[in-house]
Amino acid sequence: AAAPAETMNKSAAGAEVPEAFTSVFQPGKLAVEAIQVDENAAPTPPIPVLIVAPKDAGTYPVAMLLHGFFLHNHFYEHLLRHVASHGFIIVAPQILTYEPSSFGMAMPVLVIGTGLGEEKKNIFFPPCAPKDVNHAEFYRECRPPCYYFVTKDYGHLDMLDDDAPKFITCVCKDGNGCKGKMRRCVAGIMVAFLNAALGEKDADLEAILRDPAVAPTTLDPVEHRVA
Repeated sequence: AAAPAETMNKSAAGAEVPEAFTSVFQPGKLAVEAIQVDENAAPTPPIPVLIVAPKDAGTYPVAMLLHGFFLHNHFYEHLLRHVASHGFIIVAPQILTYEPSSFGMAMPVLVIGTGLGEEKKNIFFPPCAPKDVNHAEFYRECRPPCYYFVTKDYGHLDMLDDDAPKFITCVCKDGNGCKGKMRRCVAGIMVAFLNAALGEKDADLEAILRDPAVAPTTLDPVEHRVA
């Protein structure tokens, strides 16, 4: 991704203050394809895997996405296409079971949560991301370097594709804003993080940390720990 451009604005005190703009929230320049590798493939993978990658031959960093509980990896295809268009290969295995594990990962970690995840959709369903067991707790248990962003006005499943089954999306409180804008925001943060973690190009991530208002949706809180 290109480094953020900067323009100069006047502060209240009259000093010039750099205002950052970043392109990670727009689709990248690369055409991409989604490849479903399942039991019909040879050799057969241990579990089905969705791979979203640039169509052009080349060498690209590889990242893995682990989907949410009781969801399918292909529900995230629009999100992953955005990330892949910036020059990444995204591998999304279909996880069927969960086992307790430590968060002491010896690598940078990105945690993205939603502001409405702690709220109930209605009286019949509990919150989809209850307090003390959601993204905030995950971030607290991660080892630095780690980064934490919350899309304040959106719900737990608002990043899924619009055609995700209603019997799944109806159980979580959702936001009133454009879901496509929310997906661009999440995907853009992912691109900025991956550029910094894998490509040593941290300009976009630093721009978002410095001024979260450059994102398409409201980000609050925004935190990070580097040591």
